Amino acid sequence: MYATASESFRDITVIDVDTHLTEPLDLWTSRAPAAWKDRMPQVHEVDGVPTWFIDGKPFGLAQPSSCILEDGTKLLGAGFRNLRHDQIDPGSSHVKPRLKVMDNTGIAAQIVYPNLLGFGNTKMTGLDPELQLMTTTIYNDAMGELQAESGNRLFPMMLVPWWDMESALAEIKRCHKMGLRGINTNADPQDAGLPDLGTAHWDPMWELCQDLKLPVNFHIGGSQTQNTWFGSTPWPSQGDDQKLAIGSAMMFISNARIISNLLLSGVCERFPTLQLVSVESGIGWIPALLEALDYQSLEMAPSARAQLKLKPSEYFKRQMHACFWFECDDITHAIKRIGVDNVWVLEGGLKAWREHGLPVSQSPEVPEAVAERLGVKLSAPGTLPN
Repeated sequence: MYATASESFRDITVIDVDTHLTEPLDLWTSRAPAAWKDRMPQVHEVDGVPTWFIDGKPFGLAQPSSCILEDGTKLLGAGFRNLRHDQIDPGSSHVKPRLKVMDNTGIAAQIVYPNLLGFGNTKMTGLDPELQLMTTTIYNDAMGELQAESGNRLFPMMLVPWWDMESALAEIKRCHKMGLRGINTNADPQDAGLPDLGTAHWDPMWELCQDLKLPVNFHIGGSQTQNTWFGSTPWPSQGDDQKLAIGSAMMFISNARIISNLLLSGVCERFPTLQLVSVESGIGWIPALLEALDYQSLEMAPSARAQLKLKPSEYFKRQMHACFWFECDDITHAIKRIGVDNVWVLEGGLKAWREHGLPVSQSPEVPEAVAERLGVKLSAPGTLPN
């Protein structure tokens, strides 16, 4: 038994591939031009309750998106919804204390996703497009600063102004020049009256991301459809904690929609080096889905399948990636069926694990648990067991 998680990993480089930022309350107001400041996301008390406002209108409770308290303990259940920012670990929002936690837990780097504006930048849908764009660009500016301040240990995924293609392409180019390494976008733009992602409307974005070698991330809950589905999945009679548990589990399957549609849409055929990532969706269900898509596409859509050179499972292996954090049962078998280079997302997935490191969740107790489920020793990287 090692004294600390950091010591237990020793010479193994650990990359946390799905972490989130609880946005500082002044992220937008401290950066906005004077003419925009009053319209930016900001917090005011409403009947004693901290509340986000955008453009002078309520935008939801200003609750931190964290369940790790200031003393380092973890709050279980739905109670985190009642927390205030001063009750959580400051590393949830700020770089230096986060790096300290990472050092203590043996984590070399993290890929960072947003909270307030939605995992796919969808929560501002319907607002003034200029305001949406300004809010998005300020967020991305802050993420560029965060990455630089961390010494390139924190890698935020940029938000895309998906509602306007010209703006989207310009922002992707701008953020790429800032050094941001991937994009995060709406999985269901048809919710807002735009064409879905399988249409030629999105080809300029796919082409740009392919050319710039920017992975496209689809985080669970990254669209209005996914969030509605999350809320409607549990039966009304369930309590808040049960609804959270059921919805969280079933959100995995909501990303099966995205994967399935992308694989059969021809996007991977048209853009053969574009890389796509399913985030926070687990992996155990993926082999069954791919087998079903291979079979059903031949049985039910033979003419459409004839337009594709590869099977859905082969496109997945060539261009898609996924990540997991708590799954244990037969996980090495699932990894092998999916492809060791398709599990995780940074530096070639588990190829990086074989050569450099071992993926891990954020808990300081995980080193032995992760090693046990993958069947490896912590003292040195190796190959996956038979």
